Amino acid sequence: MNDLFGHIVYSYTRADAINDGVLIDLSERYPEQCGMYRFPVGCTAAVWSLIEHGVAADTGATPAGIVWDILYMSQNYMVARPDEQTVFFDVIIPDARRSKVHRLKAVCHPGDKMEPVITVMLPEED
Repeated sequence: MNDLFGHIVYSYTRADAINDGVLIDLSERYPEQCGMYRFPVGCTAAVWSLIEHGVAADTGATPAGIVWDILYMSQNYMVARPDEQTVFFDVIIPDARRSKVHRLKAVCHPGDKMEPVITVMLPEED
């Protein structure tokens, strides 16, 4: 890589994003719920915010329960699959007033050591 692009000046890794709170490591926090995937699973801060709002809505939902719903729906109720790495799906997350259907996407991509990882995000995120 040095020959083609020169020396790397700066890189922002998945580990950096997790340490900064930009990504949430769901596999570490909820290993039982993430067990349906073979690869490490994370979500963006925006998706984590939806989970937190669902818990704060005082509907009895727990973060583990919402994570389970998201991951289950990502595997079983695909709305679209534009390529082999990306899946769009709908999931119901409780809200303060009522439950709301959210469209999310799960992307399988290389992690910091080129290992497969999965990130759940809003459709407009990348």
